[in-house]
Amino acid sequence: MSPDRKSFRRIGPDLRRDAMIAGMLAVIAEEGIAAATTRAVAARAGVTPGLIRHYFDSKDALLSAAFERHMGDLTEATRRMGQGDSAAARLAAFIDAGLRAPVVSAEAVSLWAGFLTHVQRSAEMQSVHARTYAEFRDHLQGLVADALREAGRPAPDAALRRHAIACNAVIDGLWLEGGMLPDAFAGGELAEIGLETIGEMLNLPLRTAAPRHDEMTKEETS
Repeated sequence: MSPDRKSFRRIGPDLRRDAMIAGMLAVIAEEGIAAATTRAVAARAGVTPGLIRHYFDSKDALLSAAFERHMGDLTEATRRMGQGDSAAARLAAFIDAGLRAPVVSAEAVSLWAGFLTHVQRSAEMQSVHARTYAEFRDHLQGLVADALREAGRPAPDAALRRHAIACNAVIDGLWLEGGMLPDAFAGGELAEIGLETIGEMLNLPLRTAAPRHDEMTKEETS
């Protein structure tokens, strides 16, 4: 074999597909979406361009899969870090996690922005956007419902839906600013603003229910 010839990995179909999606995300993150050609993604994933066409009908199909992976990973990271002993604590932890690293990062926002123009022109990507948005909002709605019920103020579904939309808008706006201007905010500032704003919207003491990061840091370093 010539030393210049690419050596492609022999892996299972699920891992191949995952590698292609990861390759697409890596190219977009480092070089922008215009550089994410099938050949560039194949080289990053360690597969042939023809194999990508075997797994995905088109480049747009691979873009949609990468977009869904990116948004799903952000939601999963927020859920995983958003734990608590009470309903109010779980809601506060979810908001807090969604407004701190690694969920808030320049790379996460850059990837999202790269996909945005394609969302506007692709029905498939619009479907992905609608699905991932609904997944995040519905989970948030459930947390809000539990916290209000715990506080003795259960709300009807229509009101909960409006609450979730408004709370999601606060989180999204702060997440976007934090990723675009990472040096413009003090550590924890975005999370504090989010907790205070959403707490006032829902009339819940979310700041006092949120995780204490100063105490966590002391415990980890002691």
